[in-house]
Amino acid sequence: MKRRLPPLNALRAFEAAARLGRMTTAADELAVTPGAISRQVQQLEQSLGTVLFEGSKNRPQLSAMGRQLLPALTAAFDQIDVAVNAVRSDNRGTLDVCCFNTFTVKWLIPRLYDFNSRYPDIDVRLSSTDRRPYATTDTEHERYDLVIIVDETGEESDDSDRILPLFQEWLGPVLAPTLAASIRIAAANDLNGKTLLHTRTRANAWQMWGLAAGCAAPAAEGREFEHYYFTLEAAIAGLGVCIAPWHLVIDDIRSGRLIAPLGFSASTYRYVARRSRKQDKKLDLFCNWLQSQAALSPLPGDKLE
Repeated sequence: MKRRLPPLNALRAFEAAARLGRMTTAADELAVTPGAISRQVQQLEQSLGTVLFEGSKNRPQLSAMGRQLLPALTAAFDQIDVAVNAVRSDNRGTLDVCCFNTFTVKWLIPRLYDFNSRYPDIDVRLSSTDRRPYATTDTEHERYDLVIIVDETGEESDDSDRILPLFQEWLGPVLAPTLAASIRIAAANDLNGKTLLHTRTRANAWQMWGLAAGCAAPAAEGREFEHYYFTLEAAIAGLGVCIAPWHLVIDDIRSGRLIAPLGFSASTYRYVARRSRKQDKKLDLFCNWLQSQAALSPLPGDKLE
């Protein structure tokens, strides 16, 4: 059936003016002059054969027919906007990215300047979490374009085509050089009796390191912190020895704020990124950049410059 619709520009002008309540505000939204809005509304009224606005030009009010037309038009334009954005593929706009709090602060943000310099029209909006989302079971984060997660299983899943590998996790004890000067740590047994730092969101870190390094987890009282970032800062301040993932302390070891006397051992965790199902060029660009940054990250034992 052939549609008998008024001009689209006239419908847009009326919808904006009616929704915003002023011709001048509608003109700003549509980037035209107030006179153009007024002419488009008059054209629509002539096409429909009815009055849509009543009252003075300075304070126009919607007529009964205008009030009837407005909600349907607004809903229709909203649907068009959603449909167009669902298939739009360009390299500008906003990306919503979610990852662990400390990962955001210690790894992603220090590297994000490179992405911003390459793609200044893409706004990466970061959200953080302390929860441990899993690659195959967590559906809460579908509202994000990308979620950086920990995969503890290594198993294939139904959405494996959306999973981007980043890097293996390596764990090792770290401490401040000032503390290292006063205590001797040359072997795993030297950790016994020392002040160990723990993180509530990663309570098994010392045990996991013991398994990875082939030694017993050290037995000692210690201090517990709410977030990994606090634990690392406590280690930098010389408050004790922290077990830390390599990727979170690369910059601190490079700068000399921390040392790792026993090196690092590979844990059973691997970091991956899970992208949304939508096809989006800017998301493709960010995923490619993220994987390249992960590949460029030095491994334990590499020379840090």
